Amino acid sequence: MKTSRRAPLRRRIRNSALVGATAVALVAVNGSFVASTASSAVAAYQASRPDYQATHGSWSVVEVPDEFKVNAIHAAMLYTGKMLIIAGSGNDTKQFAAGTFKSILWDPATDTYEDVPTPEDMFCGGHAFLPNGNLLIAGGTRRYEVLAGEVRNAAGPVVLKNESPDSRPVSLAKGTELVTATGLRYRTTEDAVLQPAEKMRMDGATMVHASQTEVWAEAVEEGRGSVLPQPTQFTVAGQPSTVYGVADKMTLEKQEYQGLDASYEFDVQQERYVPTGRLQESRWYPTLISVEGGNVMAVSGLDQHGVVLDGQNEVFEQSARRWFDKPELNRYFPTYPALFRLADDRLFYSGSNAGYGSATAGRQPGVWDLHDNGFQPVPGLRDPGMNETSTSVLLPPAQDQKVMIMGGGGVGDSMDTTARTDIVDLSRPDPAYTPGPDLPSPTRYLSAAVLPDDTVLTTGGSEKYRGMDDSDLHLAQIYHPDSGTFSAAASPHVGRNYHSEALLLPDGRVLTLGSDPLYSDADNTMPGTFEQRLEIYTPPYLHQGGGRPVIDSVPDAAVQRGTTFHVGSSDAVTSARLIRPSAVTHVTDTEQRSVALDVTPSAGGYDLTLGPQEGIAPSGWYMLFLLDARGVPSVARWVQVA
Repeated sequence: MKTSRRAPLRRRIRNSALVGATAVALVAVNGSFVASTASSAVAAYQASRPDYQATHGSWSVVEVPDEFKVNAIHAAMLYTGKMLIIAGSGNDTKQFAAGTFKSILWDPATDTYEDVPTPEDMFCGGHAFLPNGNLLIAGGTRRYEVLAGEVRNAAGPVVLKNESPDSRPVSLAKGTELVTATGLRYRTTEDAVLQPAEKMRMDGATMVHASQTEVWAEAVEEGRGSVLPQPTQFTVAGQPSTVYGVADKMTLEKQEYQGLDASYEFDVQQERYVPTGRLQESRWYPTLISVEGGNVMAVSGLDQHGVVLDGQNEVFEQSARRWFDKPELNRYFPTYPALFRLADDRLFYSGSNAGYGSATAGRQPGVWDLHDNGFQPVPGLRDPGMNETSTSVLLPPAQDQKVMIMGGGGVGDSMDTTARTDIVDLSRPDPAYTPGPDLPSPTRYLSAAVLPDDTVLTTGGSEKYRGMDDSDLHLAQIYHPDSGTFSAAASPHVGRNYHSEALLLPDGRVLTLGSDPLYSDADNTMPGTFEQRLEIYTPPYLHQGGGRPVIDSVPDAAVQRGTTFHVGSSDAVTSARLIRPSAVTHVTDTEQRSVALDVTPSAGGYDLTLGPQEGIAPSGWYMLFLLDARGVPSVARWVQVA
């Protein structure tokens, strides 16, 4: 098949395609089993020692009550201290067919759970925080993929056109019949409305510009007889010849996931989804990112017919609670591009992405100027063909304007993986990637969480595509930006690969959740099972002994950028950080960032000064941490920045 931006390259193998896999009994040799058990006991004993935990931290598994277990596809830390975990249909075709969409709220402080009614399938949508702290969620799944061997009726997108400027709008119901000149029949799978054609005057003459809209259509008859390998025109049943359809082809090829135009605010106080204006473009695998003025941009994704959007980006204006097309900002990216807002409000594309799209176009890292749609390429990235399912993070503190890319794999279902990390200093006029330290192992689906002490926990991932060959990496490491090195962290008990997340909690620990392996055995014969356990990492700074700083009071009103505000504390404090909470899916997190504050002792506590740039501290809610000379953080208090 010819590669183009309108032809998604990713060819995921759906779990349901493995239903026919044969179960294989696993037999362990007694001697090996005993040795393995003894080794595990020694490792567990070592990991429980205080001196080990003070250097490497520790892990603990959270068992979720059965009635609240979901497939964690998306997770967001809310300013109430609760975690919103969104499954939607959870990569489960049966749940999708039944219209069963799930979200839960988990309160880490009380270990309590609540079901949240979920109106549409937000599976594989995007999300970003609004200045009021509500989470904007847009896109999702209109229809699941259909593998090539399962497609029975030739199908494809059809452009419907109306050449009559004098007609009323033409409404075409789902099931409208389209017929070729040779009598082949197809039916539309969705409602459509065609506006009258537009009359235009050009060089003294009247020209007519046909209106058009695109629909998906499927052949009435099964089999290859309805395949159309070349462009074809259709008549539309019940309509004059001025209304017709055109398709490039109708095939039995694999049909990709189809995007949804859903858009909701999750109201944090009311704990419910509230509809907003719909997306202008349906999107599956989009990236949402906060931009100037508290608005949110939606970038990339598969459209309602499973085609990668060709650079059509749009902005949610919070004042209108609606989405608006931005044709002047047309720029193509693969799906789930990793974008970071910079101090000057430009956006940096690190090169990380989730895979659907051209193997060449839109993959160059660079800085995107939203004022003139300019794009400054950033060179120097090693292994540039290994950016799918890689992880990117804005290193702390945000004022340093450094982004790190870690791991990743080849395009599509490639088994190639890299241990590369590269770092770019975006405060420089001509930024370029430079090498960072290698990961302990080639890794894709690595999770990264910024910690209050200006380090970054990296954990999980697998060496192969979706954990194949039993390749989950039970590894964690902490990156130290000041020295440019990794230090080993305690090993997690639960493996994590595709559809996994890591988020900083207000108490300074890190939650990991999710994982969607393709197989559950080393021979790749048994279907994988979605990991529904939660696991929490306690960093070394919470194993130092002694107390930790306490924040007695924070401002009631929102903190203004460029001002100084007072916090109450009777403890000795040397630094302070505002950390924007995570909203993460597919190791894509445009939200998390750590903002350094100037600290001055004052009566009853400390005066903290926040810089003036919106691009450093976008409006919204942050976790405020105070840290002592040992780097031990307080439990966070929530502070709003305006």
